Amino acid sequence: MRAEMRTTLNDKRKKVILDLVGEEFYVPMKEKELAVMLQVRKEDRAELNRILNELVAEGELTITKKGKFIKAKKSDRELTGTFISHPKGFGFVEIEGRDEDLYIPENCVNGAFHKDTVKVSLLAGQRGKRQEAQVTEIISRGIVRVVGIFDKSNKNYGFVIPDNTKISADIFVPSERSKGAVSGHKVVCEITDYGKDNRKPEGKIVEILGSVNDPGVDIMSIVKGYDLPTEFPEKVMRQAQNVANEVSDADISGRRDLRAVQMVTIDGEDAKDLDDAVSLSMEDGLYKLGVHIADVTNYVQENSALDWEAKSRGTSVYLVDRVIPMLPHILSNGICSLNAGTDRLALSCLMTIDAKGEVVNHEIVESVINVDRRMSYTNVKKILDDKDEEQIKEYKDLVPMFELMRELAAILREKRRKRGSIDFDFPETKIILDNMGHPIEIKPYERNVATKIIEDFMLIANETVAQHFYWLELPFVYRTHDNPDPEKIDKLNTFVRNFGYRIKSRQEELHPKELQKLLAKVEDTAEEALISRLALRSMKQAKYTIDCTGHFGLACRYYCHFTSPIRRYPDLQIHRIIKEQLRGRMNENRIQHYNEILPEVAKHSSEMERRADEAERETDKLKKVEYIEEHIGEVYDGVISSITSWGIYVELPNTIEGMIHVSMLPGDYFYYDETSYEMVGQATDRRYKLGEKIKVQVSATDKIARTIDFTIPQDIDLEDSYGKE
Repeated sequence: MRAEMRTTLNDKRKKVILDLVGEEFYVPMKEKELAVMLQVRKEDRAELNRILNELVAEGELTITKKGKFIKAKKSDRELTGTFISHPKGFGFVEIEGRDEDLYIPENCVNGAFHKDTVKVSLLAGQRGKRQEAQVTEIISRGIVRVVGIFDKSNKNYGFVIPDNTKISADIFVPSERSKGAVSGHKVVCEITDYGKDNRKPEGKIVEILGSVNDPGVDIMSIVKGYDLPTEFPEKVMRQAQNVANEVSDADISGRRDLRAVQMVTIDGEDAKDLDDAVSLSMEDGLYKLGVHIADVTNYVQENSALDWEAKSRGTSVYLVDRVIPMLPHILSNGICSLNAGTDRLALSCLMTIDAKGEVVNHEIVESVINVDRRMSYTNVKKILDDKDEEQIKEYKDLVPMFELMRELAAILREKRRKRGSIDFDFPETKIILDNMGHPIEIKPYERNVATKIIEDFMLIANETVAQHFYWLELPFVYRTHDNPDPEKIDKLNTFVRNFGYRIKSRQEELHPKELQKLLAKVEDTAEEALISRLALRSMKQAKYTIDCTGHFGLACRYYCHFTSPIRRYPDLQIHRIIKEQLRGRMNENRIQHYNEILPEVAKHSSEMERRADEAERETDKLKKVEYIEEHIGEVYDGVISSITSWGIYVELPNTIEGMIHVSMLPGDYFYYDETSYEMVGQATDRRYKLGEKIKVQVSATDKIARTIDFTIPQDIDLEDSYGKE
């Protein structure tokens, strides 16, 4: 009887809260504010806390980032997302459109495996901490195959130890399903049973990559781990081989003939797929810029085997020792490559630009071109910056155009700067391997005058094409970059005030110029690296969308990817749309067709771009570990690039990054101060700060985990290695 009375009372109290939260006049309140509003006595506050937790767990209420209670939407009660496991057994669920992941305690994982698509229900979490949830249903499995090292533990069975450290369980493999693998083999294992209730997953070996120490096996393990395609299907190769090797008269018919226009390609020395050429002249005080892009769609027909394969791949993947192309090399290095001295089909964006960098007129045309010279970034730099007499003599007919290019590029860059475009100039990594795949040199890959010219010209072409098609109101694929999360900007603003800086924003809207101004103010200061990195971390990722919502980082309203159809599917897709519009074929049926297919094209292309980026980062990390393991014990100058509760990350001048574990910091017990992003000594108040120079010694490496451990050298003055107070 008493239990029934308690239940009834509990239900009544819940109803009172839900009625209040559901009223039109209700504004989101924290627990204390609700207590005041509901006139809850101090001795009853614990009961209010319990009831609020239950309402959150039941999906009736949800908590904002600021700890305020609001009525849950129906969509909040049954959430679907991607499960990301942690080696310690717990995990997180990423939900599209939700800024913060959900935390899944170990006892609430319920058999979910890394990358599974799952349904979750919210749990009552502690105030101020990440919202907790439990997995209620596994909708689909995200990982079917696992790459790892085989351990033949017994004549009747063995285990695959996954390379991916997020997969905490080893995979049990019976001998009859081991394909003859022995201990130390790198293998691809197909999961046949995902296990549950302390029972290990089971699988079968489907491929043996080789011994763990064989050359090339390390990179191939990453390729297989990310499920990157290594071969083209036979049907795709047949189609590629049947494509004509030369441009025919029929191909040229109806196109703008630009073969007499002086133009060049400018790429890296080792580039083979040349998909963009540039031309520039001056007429009546106006710049006539042409950006000419290989017409790949002429050879990759919609819904052909070539097209489906390119769409599936989404992008070319540039790993440290190989390129996994979106299109077969016979196309990308052949008829689709703008090789000098040969007729090639192109889509040309012809722009007339004034002295202020404004595009006062433009045309987008199907063209036929013939590139005069294949230039490298190094050649052009030698001509423009180094004034190399030999290079100037060899390319004397082109030198005036290169000088004009530098002039126009500077104008375009200044125009972008004035509108607020943000330029994070962190160096990329150049890793040089020997013929066995072993890294022999690692250095930063710096931008120069030539790389900037091409970057500036491609940006203006992409903007012009995007704006053109936006106003035609036709289906299109845009490249968008959303505004940063207001909470992250608030945190950044709070932090930079410590240095006397301020970021202005109105109504949770931040103009990119404010971040640009901040970066300009910190340039050449001691805190430049620190603030630049924190500003970069506050930004969102760019993606492909069908809605033209603008590009925050470039501070522009219209942007797309038009300039690389050999290596990016969205570019190839919009070339197809451009050509249909130019040819007058964009009727209602075609518009409906593109409206149906483009959302998935944009989504899949964004996902494949993320996969490629992750694989590229992993191969770089692997080779950096392999390089530095031969330098264990050596001392380097570095810069603190990141600080977490578990340690300090230090980046060396050659871009290699390692960590000093918090327990290895000498002379004190240290803790991480989240408000100042500093590692602080509890007794001495010594501080390590982001961007601070520090000496480190290489102490250990782990090729499987791809980690590097640093320590502070013991034989130098501690004042040189500690942060200044």
